[in-house]
Amino acid sequence: MRDYAKERPEHTEKYVGENDLFLEIFHAYGASRQSVRPPLLFVHGAFTGSWMWSKYIPHFMSAGWKSYCVNLRGHYKSRSVDFTKILFEDYLEDIRLVISEIVEECGTPPIVIGFSMGGILSQKLAESVQIAGLVLIDSSICREVHAEAPYRDLALRMPGLVVPAPAGDEQISVDETFEDIEFQRKYLSMESAKAFSAFSFHFGSEGISIKGEMIACPSLVICAINDESDEHRGRATARHIGSEYLGLWGTTHTGLLVGQRYHEAVSRIMVWLARFDGRPVSDKASSWTARESSRKPRLSLADQGSPTAG
Repeated sequence: MRDYAKERPEHTEKYVGENDLFLEIFHAYGASRQSVRPPLLFVHGAFTGSWMWSKYIPHFMSAGWKSYCVNLRGHYKSRSVDFTKILFEDYLEDIRLVISEIVEECGTPPIVIGFSMGGILSQKLAESVQIAGLVLIDSSICREVHAEAPYRDLALRMPGLVVPAPAGDEQISVDETFEDIEFQRKYLSMESAKAFSAFSFHFGSEGISIKGEMIACPSLVICAINDESDEHRGRATARHIGSEYLGLWGTTHTGLLVGQRYHEAVSRIMVWLARFDGRPVSDKASSWTARESSRKPRLSLADQGSPTAG
C-alpha cells in the first residue's frame, strides 16, 4: 500500500492550545512572493486529518504558497479526547485558535480551504472571523441549501455515542484506485456523534444555518457531481455565499482529494488564487472552468452512496 502521507515534503510540526492540536506547516518553495500572499489553512473533514491533503500540499508548496494543515481535536496526531463529549462548536473553536496562531505568525489572516465537514465549519466561521478567502471542496451543505435542494429518500440513521470510521468494502471507485482507497482505510478514525449530528442530514439534522451575506471574502465552491441533484446543491451553495463554482462530473467525494482526478480541483484553486497576486484570471482559465462545470460523465456510474469520509 502506498502511503502518500509519508511522501510529503519536509515540514514543521507543532502542537497548539490546551487540546494539543497537531498543526503541520509546509513552507513554500521560492518564497520571494510570499510576503504579499496570505497563507493557506487546510481544514479536513470528519473521520480524517491532515493526511487527507497529502496529494495537494506539494503542488501549493511548489507554487509558492505557505500552507498550514490543522488536525481538529482528537484527529490524527492531535491529543486523544472523549469523542462522546465533543460538539460542533468545539471544532469551530479549534479553527479559531489556529487562525489566531497564523495571524500572530504571519501578520495576516489565511485563506481557508475546507473539505466536507471542514467546509461547513469554515463557512460558519467565515460569518464572524476575518479570513482572506474561502475554498469549499465538496462541503457538507447548510440548512438553507438543503431547503432549496434537499436530499431525497434518506435512510436516516440514529447515531450512537460515537460514529465509527467508514468501513466500505469497495476496492476501487470511478476515480480512486485500490491504493487510493487503502491509503484512506489506514488512517480513517471514529468521529464525534454530537458534532456529526449537528450538520449531517443522514442523521436527521436540521442542518447548520449559514448567513451567506455575512461571508464577505472571495470564495470558490468545488463539488463532486454524479447527477443533477448534486449539481443543484453545488450551485445553490455557491449562490448562497456569492461564490465562484466548479462542478466536476464523474468524481467522488474523497476522490477530489486523493483520487486520480484530484489535480483538476488543484488546478482550479490555483487559477482562483491568482487574484491574491494581483494577476487577472485569464479568459482561457475561465472558459476551462465553464466547460468542466457542464461536462457530463461518459460512463454509467454506480450509485456512490454515502461519502467514505466527511
